[in-house]
Amino acid sequence: MEKESLFWADQVAKEVVGSWKVGHYRTEMGIGASGIPHVGSAGDAVRSYVVSLGIKELGKKSELIAFSDDRDGLRKVPSGFPSSLEKEIGKPVSTITDPFGCHKSFALHVSSLLLDAFEKIGISFTLRRGNEEYRKGTFDKEVVEILTKWKKAGEIIKRVTGSEKFLSQLPFLPVCKSCGRVYTTRATGFDAAHKKIAYVCDQEFAGKSKGRDVLIKGCGFQGDAGIREGKLAWKVEFAARWRALDIHYEAYGKDILESVKCNDAICKEILGREPPVHSFYELFTERGGEKLSKSKGNVFTPQMWMRVASPESLRLLFLKRLGTTRVVDLDSIPALMDEVDELGGVYFGDMKIKNERELAHKKRLFEYVHFLQMPEKCGFTVPYQNLVNLVASLPIKEKDAIVQETLKVGKDEEGELKKRVAYATKWAGREKPPQVKIQLDKGEKKALMQLSEVLKKPLSGDEVQNVIFNIAKERGLKPSHFFRLLYKIIIGIDKGPRAGKLITILGREKVRQLIWKRI
Repeated sequence: MEKESLFWADQVAKEVVGSWKVGHYRTEMGIGASGIPHVGSAGDAVRSYVVSLGIKELGKKSELIAFSDDRDGLRKVPSGFPSSLEKEIGKPVSTITDPFGCHKSFALHVSSLLLDAFEKIGISFTLRRGNEEYRKGTFDKEVVEILTKWKKAGEIIKRVTGSEKFLSQLPFLPVCKSCGRVYTTRATGFDAAHKKIAYVCDQEFAGKSKGRDVLIKGCGFQGDAGIREGKLAWKVEFAARWRALDIHYEAYGKDILESVKCNDAICKEILGREPPVHSFYELFTERGGEKLSKSKGNVFTPQMWMRVASPESLRLLFLKRLGTTRVVDLDSIPALMDEVDELGGVYFGDMKIKNERELAHKKRLFEYVHFLQMPEKCGFTVPYQNLVNLVASLPIKEKDAIVQETLKVGKDEEGELKKRVAYATKWAGREKPPQVKIQLDKGEKKALMQLSEVLKKPLSGDEVQNVIFNIAKERGLKPSHFFRLLYKIIIGIDKGPRAGKLITILGREKVRQLIWKRI
């Protein structure tokens, strides 16, 4: 970068490097392991990954840690999962058997979906699993320090959140040795000499299954647990993770703002370490304004996005306007696909922007959308909705050839064309493309009626081409105008391959029906 970049990821990378003088920097994101990951779940990974890339551009070593929260308990049975999971509510998801039998645990089944999405998006990461890290003692030192100072931790939590819960109990959730649950236990004391936590399983909470509440009660067991036989409460766990794993950056959303503020204070005041640099982002919502949810039946996943659009368009969704609440669904895709193309036009100089700051921002955004692995040229572009309209009308066998001829795509761009046609075809299959509005005057209507009559005859493609040209001349229409009108009626855009060839491929009768719908 010739000048200092004002792009948010570069500014964060600079802040991280300025805050710590270390040989290796780590950014982090958490992986929820209790429900089907929605498209927003991949956002933390993309944001943390580009900050890691920004740190590398400053000449430093950096990696992204993806941390699976798989010692968390199950609170809800996700839609689409068997109701037999109700009996597992409250237990750590890493101890619950995968109901589908394809993974060793429920946690591995769920987290594998998000990890698969990361790979498809192109994110490089190091995976750490909470259950394994607790079991092998990664957090031993942090757990002991926090539990030794649990009263101070409780005061900090009250100061930040107003909650008095941890003034009378330790911020640790032992796994009950009797019922196996983690959310029904209450830690009552800590024996620092023997590293044992006294607890009673007497709490209750409302879990959920198929939209109804499921009351989960503790079994009444009393006993003690080792520091590796449970988990820290969320209000202190991030802090332990940040110090133990040496984390220097983590983004967070509005939904965990309070927890992050608590953990920042715990990290500094109890663990004696500065908290990592953060980026705050607003949450994505559904079109009705409701927050995206992992436990609802209509989860919109990253994989669903990438069936109908490029990974770059999904990266763009996460990298622009962090502080703005935005609707995200399949209808968001055309604009983002087109915006990636527009950014490419700016980057390669095909689109001119006079404002230098805006130009620099768009060029840097395009670089991060490509994870700094830049294409050699802009390549061909076509508005996504136009491509959807085009492929929706074409027979499968001839689709690629007709689109290639319509868009005048060169041999070197055939691969990109096929990908885009595949995206648009899947999109077109989910709903009817919007009908292009066409207003016809009397002369145009008569010309179309005449063409419809002629198309009753078994004509070749060349013969149809000549008929269209001659009808236009007879009716006093410009042939170029009449051809554009036909393309709009047949495929929804104002250009295409030779009209005669297109009509014979689609079928004369089908084209006659399309014409009569407009007359």
